[in-house]
This record gives sequence, C-alpha cells and structure tokens, in this order.
Amino acid sequence: MKLDKLVGDRHKERPADCPVDSHALMLRGGYIKMVGNGIYSSYAIYMRIAKKIEQIIREEMNKVEGQEVQFPVAIPAALWQESGRFESVGSELVRFKDRNDSQMVLGMTHEEPAVQLVREYGNSYAKYPFMIYQIQTKFRDEPRPRAGLIRTREFVMKDGYSFHTRQEDMDEYYYRVHEAYNRIFERVGIPEVISVQSDSGMMGGKLAHEFMLLTSAGEDTVVVCGSCDYRANLEAAERVNTVSDTRAAEIEKVGTPGCKTIEEVCSYLELLIVNSCKAVMYQTKDGGYVVVFIRGDLEVNDIKLQNYLNEEVQPAVIAPGSGLTAGYTGPYKLNVNCPVRLLYDRSLEGIKNLCCGGNSEGFHYTGVNLARDVGDIEYHDFSKVTSGDICPKCGEPYLALSRGIEVGNIFQLGDKYTKALNMQYNDADGNLKHPVMGCYGIGIGRLAASVCEVRRDDNGPMWPMAIAPWQVHLCCFRSDDPVAKETADKLYKEFLDKGVEVIYDDRPVRPGVMLSDADLIGVPLRIIVSPRNIEEGVCELVSRDKSMQKKIPLSEILQEVKGLITR
Repeated sequence: MKLDKLVGDRHKERPADCPVDSHALMLRGGYIKMVGNGIYSSYAIYMRIAKKIEQIIREEMNKVEGQEVQFPVAIPAALWQESGRFESVGSELVRFKDRNDSQMVLGMTHEEPAVQLVREYGNSYAKYPFMIYQIQTKFRDEPRPRAGLIRTREFVMKDGYSFHTRQEDMDEYYYRVHEAYNRIFERVGIPEVISVQSDSGMMGGKLAHEFMLLTSAGEDTVVVCGSCDYRANLEAAERVNTVSDTRAAEIEKVGTPGCKTIEEVCSYLELLIVNSCKAVMYQTKDGGYVVVFIRGDLEVNDIKLQNYLNEEVQPAVIAPGSGLTAGYTGPYKLNVNCPVRLLYDRSLEGIKNLCCGGNSEGFHYTGVNLARDVGDIEYHDFSKVTSGDICPKCGEPYLALSRGIEVGNIFQLGDKYTKALNMQYNDADGNLKHPVMGCYGIGIGRLAASVCEVRRDDNGPMWPMAIAPWQVHLCCFRSDDPVAKETADKLYKEFLDKGVEVIYDDRPVRPGVMLSDADLIGVPLRIIVSPRNIEEGVCELVSRDKSMQKKIPLSEILQEVKGLITR
C-alpha cells in the first residue's frame, strides 16, 4: 500500500471534545469517522487492525472447540418474548416493526438466537458439549456513548455460547475459555489484563468474570486487594462489615434545624459519621417505595440493590402524606401511609449508639440500638466498597479502587435461557432435561481502542506487531532524488515479494510531515531511505517506540526485518 493512495486524512491538531487519548488519536490518524452519536465508519487502517484481532480470536476459540456461526441482526421479537427480555430490558434494546407490522428487535446480544439455532439439534445427551460463536455487528442504544470505540452504540463483537449437560462440565469449560481469553489479550499486546469477579446484570446466571485493562481512561471501577489475588468489579465486590463502637446509650430526640445531609447532622451534633444511619429512598416501576438504611459514610450500590430486589429502581419522589420525610427518615418509630419496603445494610449491624432520622422535619434520634429498639432485623450487603476496606478473601484491609476498561466478559448462564425457550435433551435414562449454558464476549473495536490507550505516546499509537495495520513503514526522504526513489521502490517491491506487510510513503513532503504521519499510523518498524544514507550504503531502521535506532546495510535490511517480525 502506498500512503498517497490511503483513504483518510491525518490531522495535526487534537479534535475538540475528545478527552480520551485513544479516541483523539484514532480520529487524528484517519482510523474512524463519526457518523452519529456512538456510531462510526472505519477507514482501512482500523479495518486491518480489527481483522487481525478477529483472526487471533478465531484461532483461540477454535482451540477450545468453538464453531463459527452467524446469527441475524434483525430478530423477531417472539424470541425475546419467550425469554422475557423483550419486556425486562430497557430502552437499550431497539424495538421496531417491519412492513408486515411484525414486532422486531435489533440484536444487542444473541442468547435467544443461539438457543433457537441448536434447540432441535441438542435433543440428545450424546451431542453435548458444544460451543458456537460469531463475530458480528450489534446495536445497543447506549444512553451515554463515550471515548470513541470504547463505548459505542453500534459495535462488532465476538460472542460465544457453550451448551452442557452437567454443571461440572460447564465449570471446566468456563475456565478453559478463561485461559483462552488470557492468551488472546497477551497476543494482541496487553498481557496486563486481569480478570475480576463481576455482576451478571441482564445476562443472568450466578458466576461472571470481566477482563479489565487498568487505565485512568477506564469507565469501570475495579476493586483490587494489595495482599492477595482478590479482584472484583465495584458492582460485585463484597464489603466486609467492621464495628468500631459497640457502647450502648439512651435514645434522645434532638433538634437538628436546617440539617438535611448526614454530614450536616453529624457536624451539628458533634458526632462521628460512622455512628450515623442515613435513609436512601428509591421507587420501583409500580411506584412502591424502597428505603435502604445504611451507615452514614457509605453509599448504596444500586446494582446490589437491584439484584436483591430482582427489579430496577430509581430515586424516589416523596409524596406528601406518605410518612417519609426527606432528610429526616429513620428506622425508629417510622410510621408510613404507603407501600414501602425497609432494607438494612450490613454496615449497621452491631452498632449500639446510632444517630438517625427523627421522622419529622428538623429532628434526629441519637442513641438508637437497632436490635433493642427496632427488633429482629435482617441485614444484607448493599454498600459500595471503599479504599482501605477489608478484603473478603484474605481479611486484610488492603482493598484499593482502580479505573479499568472492560475488554471481555464470560458468564455462566445456567439454564435461564434453555428453560425459557424450552430447549431440552434426553439424558442416558430417557429423562428430559434443560442444558446449561456459558456465554463469552469480546468487543473488537473496544479491544483495539484499549490497546491504543495503553500502547501510545503523545504522537500516536504504538501498535504491537501482531495487530499492527502493517509491519513496516517505508519512508523515502527526498523522493525527488532519482537514486533515493529507485532504492526505496526496489525495497518496497522486495518486501511485498517476500510477504512483508509494508506501507510506503514516497510523497514529495518534508521529512517532518512524513514522520508525523508515521507516528499516527503507529507501525512497529520504520525504514528511512535518504540520499545521505544511500551514500553510506545503508538505510535507517527505527522502532515506533524509539527503543531501537540503527543503520543497516541495504543488502541486509530484508533479513533483519523478517527476523524482527517473527521474534
């Protein structure tokens, strides 16, 4: 490929409204172009990278007996209605009607079509286990697409689905795919990716892992223990309760005029915030209230709450006469006149001297002992983990929060979808049973952008050899010089003849422009041909990361490059 024929411009200036570096570099370098919010077209540079990533994924999925298939993008809604997700999934799922007035959806994930594809095939235990996967475009109507390809609405994804007759077989295969994912991330150039325990979300199932690339550009929060190998997404991380003060006191109702936040209350009463209780109020879709009582210095983890309730919630709008008082609701002597569910976070267990709302404006109680004053209470983990919390695995107070990009995920789905879509097989005794499933996803564009995010400098990406758009970037300084042009042309032909992927820049531009474009394209090896080098019988070989810069005899450059490519 000659650079002057490469479609797409490169730009010196950083685009506006691109705080994430990978997004800015991909726009500057002519990789992608925005079509709409969270929707991009791709130029040839990006497509070459994406196809190499896809091939690596194919090879690793095939190693674990995966079979490549393809599901439709437009799916009859009846399949999603069978699983119940047509109604339960929110506005991220695009619903529409075709010309025959039939309800359809755009595929954002493909559990239902996967089951439908093999529902009749998997009628006997002798056909199990098996795994099918696809690499295909999906559409998820994200409310807040951001960071270029890291979070889009339309995206290409590899998703795989395995089917098993025994949970033990599912467990074994799940960790085989886990290891295959580790190999994929190492091969594409980001071996530092870690797997973390995660929440299964709308996918369902009991066990899930996300593969996270730790970087400040990440949109997810990862909980990491500094003492052991515990890793978890903040949404799934368990918080271990600690009680620092177990001294009992008498209840007293005190005035707290103008104090609505727990910080204001504790400051006014000169109390420790860890001995306070605040009420966080939500509403369900049917309008019923949910009140979570939690220690004053902690935050409710909405995902934990929704998983416990098995339904979505939103911040409450307090109706007059409900008996709930914004800023002053507490568990002691709470009288309500509406449907309400009271929940207690584990952080309150064992505290015998709480400050909490007085259930009337301008008042709080002090000295509340829930076990003594409220009665038998069931506690659950609804709170977010914070830095310095105790690790649930090793018991040491070394939990820390880091930012990360999710580059892949795996789920054990159980029989949620096979049961809902009535997929059954005959076991060895002739009994009908539902198979159990696993699900395995990697976003192609997100993975490419993530590599760019951590393999770059201020001038552009530094693509690893395995996924680089080309292996060699050949620059001819002074293409108006006949000898330099002839020498560079000859090298270009030799590289192509020997199967080396090369992008050739012989434009009549200044060396600075040529090198700036080369940095934005990010090819790992760069060869510079110039009149001065030719006089010495050499060319200059430079690595994109600047770790190598040396002069090589022209007669030896092909052998040198092939050695570096296969290293």
